[in-house]
Amino acid sequence: MTVAPATAGSPTRDDAVATRLPTRWLILGVLSLAQLVVVLDNTVLTVAVPALTRDLAASTADIQWVINAYALVQSGLLLTAGSVVDRYGRRRMLLAGLVLFGLASLAAAAAQSSGQLTAARAALGIGGALLVTGTLAVAMQVFDADERPRAIGIWAAVSALGFAAGPPVGGFVLAHVDWPAIFLLNVPIVLLCVVAAALLVPESRGATGGRLDLVGAVLSTAGLTALVYAVIRGPEDGWGSGPVLGAALAGAALVGLFVGWERRIPHPMLDMTLFRDRRFVGAVTGVVLITFGSAGALFLLAQQLQFVRGHSAWEAGLRTVPFALTVVLLNLAGVTARLIRVLGTPAAIATGMTSLAVGLVVAAHAPTDGYGVLLGGLVLMGFGCAVANPAIVEAVMSAIPADRAGAGAGVDGTMAEVGTSLGVAVLGAVMNARFTAALPVALAGAASFPAAMAAARSEPERQSVAEAFSSAVVVGQTVGAGAVLVGGLLAALLLHRAARRAG
Repeated sequence: MTVAPATAGSPTRDDAVATRLPTRWLILGVLSLAQLVVVLDNTVLTVAVPALTRDLAASTADIQWVINAYALVQSGLLLTAGSVVDRYGRRRMLLAGLVLFGLASLAAAAAQSSGQLTAARAALGIGGALLVTGTLAVAMQVFDADERPRAIGIWAAVSALGFAAGPPVGGFVLAHVDWPAIFLLNVPIVLLCVVAAALLVPESRGATGGRLDLVGAVLSTAGLTALVYAVIRGPEDGWGSGPVLGAALAGAALVGLFVGWERRIPHPMLDMTLFRDRRFVGAVTGVVLITFGSAGALFLLAQQLQFVRGHSAWEAGLRTVPFALTVVLLNLAGVTARLIRVLGTPAAIATGMTSLAVGLVVAAHAPTDGYGVLLGGLVLMGFGCAVANPAIVEAVMSAIPADRAGAGAGVDGTMAEVGTSLGVAVLGAVMNARFTAALPVALAGAASFPAAMAAARSEPERQSVAEAFSSAVVVGQTVGAGAVLVGGLLAALLLHRAARRAG
């Protein structure tokens, strides 16, 4: 791949090894900052639900759309955004995503109704899709094979930090000002990124032939959006409810049509022959399961910290920060990159996923009257993600031709969104099933922890509810740990066999 000088930057094709630009680490700082605001917006609004409900006179359904619109639109558009980034220029689309994200943030802050806020969040999702794919695609262009693992590790670490920091940041803002400030925080960061990207980031694009695959874009966007909607709404509305079942069936049908269409056209948005490559399949499996385990675990832990231990949303968020902090420190210090070089990609993935699985179990069994054991579990989880995630992302991107870096970023982002949604939905459903089964007979009709506590008439009954919830978290975390461990070993095995065959 070739990279144009960072000044005026005429578009280039990816057909040679990247020159080591002197500004490449500054460029990574810009990319990481842009990625941070994108991931932060996934979770920062969760603590603002009471304020939004009050100020916008919104119903529960309205608030659910406000929260989910961002993830729905972003996840549905990632594949399309990756193709657009490759075709029209990675720097250009990065700047377009930043501008759109900034304008949508202003619109969200100025919203006077839940409908306006939902529309603004959807626009944020469009900008976010361009940024997720654009930042990773640019990183692949400006770093060569030797430095790429560390660069990707830092990029992935910032993603983990943004995801975990959302609730504490949102809680801090709400404690001092009001919810519009949550969105206004994005604006100066976006402005800084726009100026820095315009000055530093070189232009590059893939050697894509033919026209933009509009049919594939429509089918993939509609199909993925429908599937993610079903996964998000399933736990609350019931998996057999009409809207959820209809969305799941429609999504599956549309994705099937997308696969058929991509296999028959000469210039597909996603080359389906990649799924014959063990390296690609192994890496994609790893992406889904590492996000499944980490996102699902943080979701369950946040509830346990609030419901059982009595912490506020902000306090609960602060107590899970060591997970993200471990990921960030190990990657910034270069420890992760050195481990991956020493162990090799398959062994690094197996090591990281095993550590994540053990951390999940340790955190689940942490006593409710202390923090030390939970802290140890969070550090183990962070170490696992710090080692496995960069190796997995590198494996995904390496399995895809260099001139399709945007498409590779789209695949990686899509699988991460799917894993995150499935982790929250599946582990949440497992936990809820165990919780309701473990409740005392007198409280058997309660469908949630708050409902059960409200129905409890004595201190022993309330203690039984807390114990039932804690045992449910243990079961959910254990299921997640099993999935992570098996999936990690499977991904490592596929990658090892692919490497042995190639060698």
